[in-house]
Amino acid sequence: MGGTADQEAIDRLARAALAPYGIGEDAALRLVNVSENYTYRVDDPATGRAYAVRLHRPGYHSAEAIASELMWIEALRSDGVVDSVVAVPAADGRLVTQVALPDVEERNVVLFEWAEGAPPDPDAADPLPGYRTLGRIAARMHAHARRWQRPAAFTRFAWDFEHTLGAHGHWGRWQDGVGVEGDTLALFQRTVDVIERRLTAYGTGPERFGLCHSDQRLANLLEHGDEIRVIDFDDCGSGWFMYDYATTVSFFEEHPREPEFRAAWLEGYREVAPIDAADEAELDTFVMLRRLLLVTWIGSHYAFATEAQELGEGFTVDTVPLAEAYLTKYE
Repeated sequence: MGGTADQEAIDRLARAALAPYGIGEDAALRLVNVSENYTYRVDDPATGRAYAVRLHRPGYHSAEAIASELMWIEALRSDGVVDSVVAVPAADGRLVTQVALPDVEERNVVLFEWAEGAPPDPDAADPLPGYRTLGRIAARMHAHARRWQRPAAFTRFAWDFEHTLGAHGHWGRWQDGVGVEGDTLALFQRTVDVIERRLTAYGTGPERFGLCHSDQRLANLLEHGDEIRVIDFDDCGSGWFMYDYATTVSFFEEHPREPEFRAAWLEGYREVAPIDAADEAELDTFVMLRRLLLVTWIGSHYAFATEAQELGEGFTVDTVPLAEAYLTKYE
């Protein structure tokens, strides 16, 4: 997903990225995640410490935007809102460095302390506690976002309509999704039109729109004993707070238990903060927005992303009944 360079070249790049942090050539590197970025576990025998090194996708986030992500993570940690990962500075004090090789494009790099733990099991016999946890976390983070004074240098994406399903989508054009043509194209256009109309009416006032994690899935929690860490802030930016619920059901919006997941999330959220009736009423719209945004992501990443290839046209086909149900209710 991070680009078209072959894996051997990315491995070499990851090795080279460790030099500014004083980590030697004898450190062990193991690829642990490929998403927009490449993330490796690093075991340094010189210190006995473990790290995660993240190589960012070229041309997606600037060094300033990545530094802003780290600012918010640190503010959330220092203000006691949620626990998360800790960025490690390079020898010169920078939290965001750059690495390139003659045959590999330059990438931004962040090194984190390794965080032990594992995500909650999405297939657990009772997954609802996980969704209550996500609801509580979202409420705390949203409250923090409303009161936090962002540093002057802070800059992150906006996930408004224009930059999701509109003309300047960060993940490309939804019309370029795999299998989006003919009747499906017409159906999705009607759906996008309703989403735009409803979100225009809903608005972007400060109680509804602000700094969000924007990828709050169970996969982005780390449980270790009684500790829970929130990870993967790569998509954080300005957006609708209620969109964070939609991200919890990413890729399985059609799940028959989605109404139960939603109820559990709302229950957890309301343990921390109230939710206005108008906010709850728009959750269907945010779920549909997220689903079509994922169709967009698959289309724009299909050429090089294994996950996008595995989902492929079947994901578009499965989106059709969701769009039809949404239009039945709201068109």
